[in-house]
Amino acid sequence: MGRTTIEELRNRRVNAMTSAERAEFDEALTTARLAIDVGEKVREAREAAGLSQRELAVRMSTSQAAVARLEAGGTSATLTTLQKAAAALGLELTIDLAPAH
Repeated sequence: MGRTTIEELRNRRVNAMTSAERAEFDEALTTARLAIDVGEKVREAREAAGLSQRELAVRMSTSQAAVARLEAGGTSATLTTLQKAAAALGLELTIDLAPAH
């Protein structure tokens, strides 16, 4: 018998959820994906600017660890944090609301 994959474990757990638990799970997953997407955009912009995490942190008046958490999607960024990152990178922050998929 083969090893159980992470995807199989996830599917078992999701299938065992009540509808309320599934709704809460889906909401948390959406939030996590957004944090990861935002973090990737910040990292890509930082790398394109040729800056280290420490250099970006200095420009944002924060710590390198805070920049690392932001880039990893480990925290949901506030608009204030995103504005600081954009300004530190010489970019403009824009927000787009689009129809759900």
